[in-house]
Amino acid sequence: MKFGRIGTSGSVELIDTETPTPGDGEVTVRLAACGICGTDLEKLRGNYRTAGILGHEPVGRVEEVGPGVAGLARGDRVFAHHHVPCLACPVCARGDLTFCPEYSRSNLAPGGFAEVFRVPALNVSRGAILPLDPAVDWSTGALLEPAGCALTALRRVRPPPQASYAVLGLGPIGLLYARVARALGASWIGGADLSAHRRAIATPTSVDVACDVRDGGLPKEVDRATQGRGVDVAVVATGDPAAIRSGAEMVRRGGSLNLMGLPAPGSRLDYDLQQLYLRGVQVIPTYATTEPDVREVHRLLVDRRLDLDGIVTHRLPLGRLADAFALAGRPEESEKVLVTGDAFD
Repeated sequence: MKFGRIGTSGSVELIDTETPTPGDGEVTVRLAACGICGTDLEKLRGNYRTAGILGHEPVGRVEEVGPGVAGLARGDRVFAHHHVPCLACPVCARGDLTFCPEYSRSNLAPGGFAEVFRVPALNVSRGAILPLDPAVDWSTGALLEPAGCALTALRRVRPPPQASYAVLGLGPIGLLYARVARALGASWIGGADLSAHRRAIATPTSVDVACDVRDGGLPKEVDRATQGRGVDVAVVATGDPAAIRSGAEMVRRGGSLNLMGLPAPGSRLDYDLQQLYLRGVQVIPTYATTEPDVREVHRLLVDRRLDLDGIVTHRLPLGRLADAFALAGRPEESEKVLVTGDAFD
């Protein structure tokens, strides 16, 4: 079979390998679709700690079920999560599951961009394979993991009821954050991005107003919407330190600054820390998601409380993996790019 991996000089390549078979407690899945995440792009640039494996948003049909696995059968439509926490360490005991030191050590083999991938026994035993409801199509299913990241972030931030938000960065994770926040009762959401294409996609389905980062429009919209108080939550869905600084300036007293984007190694924040202190702004980094939150996103979709239509803009077959990655790296042309496999129907 074929699978995608990191090649030379920051490229992605499609190579041949043996089709995996499941061992005890394991499952293999034939790919239907897998989204290209911003972290996949960062892995190609060498900016991410789990740089060896690409693809962590896959959905597909169960290919084979290993000994000892119950509740799954060949042909089942499923989402498979790549990482699971240990549930035994002090970090897990505090409820910070995605920051577990063991979390990123589990993974799909050889990755989500493969004709068939293997889900390890630990993941299977922790419920990291979610059967998809018939109402959830492949494209929407491939958004479960990043939408779960948004829900995990919101649970960590704990916004007040009918909260107001500023979303800096209207790429896929920014739009998903806005959609999930709206499903949970957000009263107003403003957004900003450099890309005119992404600003156009964001309104009106994801945010109430989308501004060009360069013209300073979002702070004015925030002042107008909040009568000068500032938003309850500013979420920075980019790793740009300038965006983090801008978000901090738009948060109300006692509000939250949620860091969702991955800064480049060695990034520094130049900001007046006394202002954060005196205004009581909480700086909350969030990372990845958990099985309960993925399942909750799935339930919100089935109950039609959450709508993710329009976020996927392109679908390319696995054989065009390099083209799909190139397109995902051009924000003026794309939003969410999916790579499709044989099971896509």
